[in-house]
Amino acid sequence: MVTDRIEINPAVMLGKPVIRGTRIPVELILRKLSEGATEADLLDAYPRLTPEDIRAALAYAADSLAHETILLQTA
Repeated sequence: MVTDRIEINPAVMLGKPVIRGTRIPVELILRKLSEGATEADLLDAYPRLTPEDIRAALAYAADSLAHETILLQTA
């Protein structure tokens, strides 16, 4: 799923999902949040980022996981 705020372009960051118009990967936002960074921390560190971009990154990750297929091996 690509939203109006998330883009995937092979010419930008090797095709990783990024915030549209930036080189800020969705992965970076998720990693920073998982390490305890706040929304305010991210907005301060990345001035081009908006609160809506952060929410879009979270939604993108949730949608990606929702469509993931998990294969389990049984003994």
